[in-house]
Amino acid sequence: MNFVPADFQDSPRIDNEWIPLEPGMEYTLEGTVTSADGVQDRVVVHTVTGLRKIVNGVATRVLWDRDYADAQLAESELAFFAQTGEGAVWLLGEYPEEYENGEFVGAPSTFISGVDGAVAGIVMPAAPQADTPAHVQAHAPSVGFLDCGTVLRHGEQACTPVDCFENVLVIEETNPLDPDGGHQHKFYSAGLGNIQVTAVGGADQEELRLVKIRRLDAPQLGAVNAEALTLDRRAFEVSPDVYGTTSRAVIDTPAPRD
Repeated sequence: MNFVPADFQDSPRIDNEWIPLEPGMEYTLEGTVTSADGVQDRVVVHTVTGLRKIVNGVATRVLWDRDYADAQLAESELAFFAQTGEGAVWLLGEYPEEYENGEFVGAPSTFISGVDGAVAGIVMPAAPQADTPAHVQAHAPSVGFLDCGTVLRHGEQACTPVDCFENVLVIEETNPLDPDGGHQHKFYSAGLGNIQVTAVGGADQEELRLVKIRRLDAPQLGAVNAEALTLDRRAFEVSPDVYGTTSRAVIDTPAPRD
């Protein structure tokens, strides 16, 4: 499906049942990554901010993701999602800061739809069905990013420390540009989102399960918005030729009152 800015909603509201992104919701997944170097503990925290950012002519919701390896921050990322009028959720760009030994080392994998040949893609179809063609989740040739998703099946059961879930949706993800870089199955629960990740192939075998769901209160969401705005400002300095082509993120959803 082609990217057409006019197909998207005027607001960044995302309420697709398989990947609802409500500002103030935070999801923590824990597990391991097994590679040739051994096994690392992994914690990934997904936080839906109250920020709105225009990317390639579309109003997007800003997610702030933090990735910890053996309890040390490895990546802090802003990602930009939007939903069409029909309900499909698209990814329009990412700004992933990389860290080594706790020190910021750069963000070389930054991409923005419409810049350097990068094109937005579908993270979640409006009505995902098995036995349908694979969908491109985003393509950024300048940084070797090409994630593709294939809906495998509905009706799976998956248990995590949070709960056991029925009627789970399973999507296979691959990167044809990097066949050894990862091949995963992601599990989605209706009304909640991603609850589990399992490795199928690739050099790095990632296994994650949902361990915590948190609804941020007013001070917590305010702090998250402030941290994400700091990343947004820094990104203009770190990636002036790519990220610098965008407008600055703004607070779209104020922190709720207690």
